[in-house]
Amino acid sequence: MFLIVLLAVGPEDIGVIDMALLSVIRRWHFREGMPIREIERRTGLSRNTIHKYLRSGAVEPKFKVPARPSKLDPFAEKLTGWLRIEVGKSRKQKRTAKQMHADLVVLGFDGGYGCVAAFVRAWKAERQREQQTSGRGTFVPLVFAPGEAFQFDWSEDWAVIAGERTKLQVAHSKLAHSRAFIVRAYPLQTHEMLFDALTQAFRVLDGVPRRGIFDNMRTAVDRIGAGKARQVNARFAALTSHYLFEPEFCNPASGWEKGQVEKNVQDARRRLWQPIPCFPDLDALNAWLEERCIALWGQIVHGSLPGTVADIWAQEVASLMPLGRPFDGFVEHSKRVSPTCLVHFERNRYSVPASFANRPVSLRIYPQRIVIAAEGHILCEHARIIERSHHLPGRTVYDWRHYLAVIQRKPGALRNGAPFAEMPEAFRRLQGHLLRRVGGDREMAEILALVLQHDEQAVLCAVELALEAGVPTKTHILNLLHRLIDGKADTVPMIDAPQALALRREPRANVARYDALRGKEVARAS
Repeated sequence: MFLIVLLAVGPEDIGVIDMALLSVIRRWHFREGMPIREIERRTGLSRNTIHKYLRSGAVEPKFKVPARPSKLDPFAEKLTGWLRIEVGKSRKQKRTAKQMHADLVVLGFDGGYGCVAAFVRAWKAERQREQQTSGRGTFVPLVFAPGEAFQFDWSEDWAVIAGERTKLQVAHSKLAHSRAFIVRAYPLQTHEMLFDALTQAFRVLDGVPRRGIFDNMRTAVDRIGAGKARQVNARFAALTSHYLFEPEFCNPASGWEKGQVEKNVQDARRRLWQPIPCFPDLDALNAWLEERCIALWGQIVHGSLPGTVADIWAQEVASLMPLGRPFDGFVEHSKRVSPTCLVHFERNRYSVPASFANRPVSLRIYPQRIVIAAEGHILCEHARIIERSHHLPGRTVYDWRHYLAVIQRKPGALRNGAPFAEMPEAFRRLQGHLLRRVGGDREMAEILALVLQHDEQAVLCAVELALEAGVPTKTHILNLLHRLIDGKADTVPMIDAPQALALRREPRANVARYDALRGKEVARAS
């Protein structure tokens, strides 16, 4: 039995049949030669309907829906405008179809909600089709010449560093022509990390392309203007001027404009971060990442050009600009030194020479170190502390040498001074001996001050020799230090005389001889 759908389409009373029944009718008539009358009897369709489909040669039944007026027609333009406005709003601010129906009722619409909902669905479907054919759903394949461009992007991945699972900010750099890539991990996405990532990428890739393609990251772009206009960060502009490449920024939310490095982010998670790598520190992880990336160049087929990525990269190197001198990628902050000779940065404190207490200095921030400069000179340098746990208190990094000028005036600060707890073991042992006697704190301060005039290792060696000899005094230490500096032996050799001197007659103590001299008159020389 066949399903028959009869719909009146006009005065001719021609029905519409489904596809299965039409296929049977065509097979009966054209293959088996069955007359129209028999087909009419079996199907119950009119002869006009059967003749219509057989003459047209249609293999799929069609029914033309007649245009019928709708109550929504006078409001269609208004509703379309609303829908276009709603597209630009955030998800939480968009109006629903029910709210639009209520607003249309206020304007005089007397139709139901279903009519409005159907219109909204049809409008969204048509807009989606437009985007898939001419909007974001359609892309043009890109081709880059050798040495023309590189692409850069950040991602977040995990690794076990020193036994602790740590979230890392990973920098991806990729040549657009040869598709050679380098991955490097950092604790933060800051300016100095970006500068170091690009410097290390150019070193590994053995040159600098003519253009760099970036997204609108805050470490490079201060303000996004209309179209391609960008207000570039001053330090990032200095980087591009140093390496002589032209920065190009994608449109907002248009990651496909640097699709190669976007895909590299996804591929790297499978190739490098699964399973989670485990290393004692970040330097060891980055060394492994560099070796692993270079090894992958020889394993990955380029795809567009014959050979592997390593083969195409070897040809592209000739088109890259030589690297030259690396960029000094620091970020500078102006700080004022506290009365305790400390400067604050990222909840941590770093010591500064006492001569610059209560004075302004310049902090130059690098990925792994902090350099403090003033008056055109480098004052000191500390290893940078990056603490991700905000519930922990900040840390203080001391250098006891910075406080030597203070203890010359205040030697009593040696007893409980926090910076001097980090002195070498020999100095702390000497301090334990000297502080037991009166004036020992000042004597210890004077011994420590020798570090400002002589090599610290020489002073430390002299202190160790004095402690071994059991004479921990300033005079003995100075004597030993001068001998070390002059190149003399630290001990006096024993004299080996051919005939040992022996005392045969011991003198007697007789003070009466002096009394005899007092009784005589002694002639004085005029």
